[in-house]
Amino acid sequence: MEKQVSGEVTITVKFFSLIREAVATEQLVLEWSESLSTVEQVKAVLSERGEAWSTALSHPNLIQAVNQRVVFPEENIADGDELAFFPPMTGG
Repeated sequence: MEKQVSGEVTITVKFFSLIREAVATEQLVLEWSESLSTVEQVKAVLSERGEAWSTALSHPNLIQAVNQRVVFPEENIADGDELAFFPPMTGG
């Protein structure tokens, strides 16, 4: 678990399965700001990192969760929250 530096306002972003493989990143910590206050805003900023990020995060059935609760892209994010991205689930 990563520690927060005193006074820093951060969110933790985690990537799972095919999303993790596509962006070659398991987890990162972003400084929270008003411009990163919703899931959709975080996705937009991360998508600017390149084509792999943009493609992975623009999947129409991408699942996103805040603090282990599946949410819509409009969900607000606050200091200390954990945001996770999952590929669509399949099963039988």
